[in-house]
Amino acid sequence: MVKVIASSLRKGNVVEREDGKLYVILFAENIHPGKGTPVTQLDMRRISDGVKVSDRYRTTEQVERAFVEDREHTFLYSDDEGFHFMNPETFDQVAVPPDVVGDQAPYLQEGMAVQVSQHNGVPLTIVLPQRVTFEVAETEPVTKGQTASSSYKPAILSNGVRTTVPPHISAGTRIVIMTEDGSYVERAKD
Repeated sequence: MVKVIASSLRKGNVVEREDGKLYVILFAENIHPGKGTPVTQLDMRRISDGVKVSDRYRTTEQVERAFVEDREHTFLYSDDEGFHFMNPETFDQVAVPPDVVGDQAPYLQEGMAVQVSQHNGVPLTIVLPQRVTFEVAETEPVTKGQTASSSYKPAILSNGVRTTVPPHISAGTRIVIMTEDGSYVERAKD
């Protein structure tokens, strides 16, 4: 354990609270009001049972930060036990529970390299690549002369995720999307 100031904490960090239990940070925000003391707002999930809590610390307050091992793993498959990843160096496999993967699950692709954070062998968080490529499964047909328009139309990707795409994109086109929010980036260059 290392003591750090609250304002340096980020999403994915693991801290130990006064109750002696470990918590993974889901959201961290530094708030600087016009008057008064700046504070750090933390939304956290208790590792032992998944209970979510919110906490506020003064930005200069000391917080116990746990050591977490971040390693690159390759996604293999998912089943009833969870999502299975393999360490490409040691070939060790780890099963990550669905509540840890959360809303990132639809973006996982077989063979995808992700960062898995573990504390004492227990998976805490996964970090996907920023951009992934998917095929557009269905969308409205292309309307001639609508390519100059800046409006976007709804589309459903091959992984079932709904997003919006420019009017010139048709079904069957491979596109690059952001894993953070599922937004369209560009047409895939493959």
